[in-house]
Amino acid sequence: MDILQQLNQIAQERDIPVKELTQELEDALGAAYKKYIDAPGEVVVQLDPKRGWTALIQKEVVGEVMEPSIQISLIEAKKRNPNIEVGDFLGVEVDPNRFGRIAAQTFKQVLNQKLRDAEYRRIQEVFSDKTGQVVTGTVLRREENTVFVQVDRVEAELPQREQIPYENLRANDNIRVYVIRVEEERRGLKVVVSRTHPLLLKGLLSLEVPEIGEGIVVIKSIAREPGQRAKVSVLSTDERVDALGSCVGQRGARVQDIMEELKDERIDIVPYSGNPEKYLANALSPAKVNSIKLNEDEKSAFVVVPDSQLSLAIGKGGQNVRLAAKLTDWKIDICSESQLKDRK
Repeated sequence: MDILQQLNQIAQERDIPVKELTQELEDALGAAYKKYIDAPGEVVVQLDPKRGWTALIQKEVVGEVMEPSIQISLIEAKKRNPNIEVGDFLGVEVDPNRFGRIAAQTFKQVLNQKLRDAEYRRIQEVFSDKTGQVVTGTVLRREENTVFVQVDRVEAELPQREQIPYENLRANDNIRVYVIRVEEERRGLKVVVSRTHPLLLKGLLSLEVPEIGEGIVVIKSIAREPGQRAKVSVLSTDERVDALGSCVGQRGARVQDIMEELKDERIDIVPYSGNPEKYLANALSPAKVNSIKLNEDEKSAFVVVPDSQLSLAIGKGGQNVRLAAKLTDWKIDICSESQLKDRK
């Protein structure tokens, strides 16, 4: 494959204007060869689809040629231009194959730079307004602990810390991710996405529940342990609309779709309340609460539950109470009725 065929193929694959790529390469080849032979005159390279690539060197007209690569004798020059004089420059076409290794190195350098520039522009175009949003991508590959996801022809990185534990992502899987940031590094721009961020769940709910997108239902808080369980508190701004029902959907269809996207992560939707006691009771569901005593100064709550509800209130490994505390931003201490009697 010759250089022009390569240019056309790369331009098409990477969505780079072929004229732009050609011009960059012509300029770079000219500058590289000029430096290599230390030419005082300009070196012009042209890539012509019909003729291939040609090189024109402005050789200095001299009385006696000492450096044939950059000089031409006055006698030879006058054969081409009778009015030329010593000290003038004359464009002379040379065999571009003389460029040899310089051409190969320059082609590689220019191509790499143009690809970086094109990727930089593409990332800016695609992600300029997507930071903080949920997008759909396709898993490309895994390199060590990082999964690469393609979003609108841009490769985004899903680091291990942003992956749902034990989620087995395979090439060509379609997944939804939360765009955390676009950061600049030595090699260019890098897009970092997440499957564990709480706002991924918020974004999924906004996409799945029209009432949230319309602002009728508001998500007040999210607490999440990715891949296992999450709690979301919601509030309706319209008394005619049930916030809980809107999010759960008919027969649980809406929340079920989100759970499947997050690999069966259990999602508890609870009503938000401006009353801390009521809010805490809601957050601890599905456990039933007997009483709650608040310490406003320490923002802590002492919760008493029926004996039969203690394990449910605490949850496996303390997960239920831990998520409830994170959701409400209150410290929660739980005991059963029997434990309360023993304390007295």
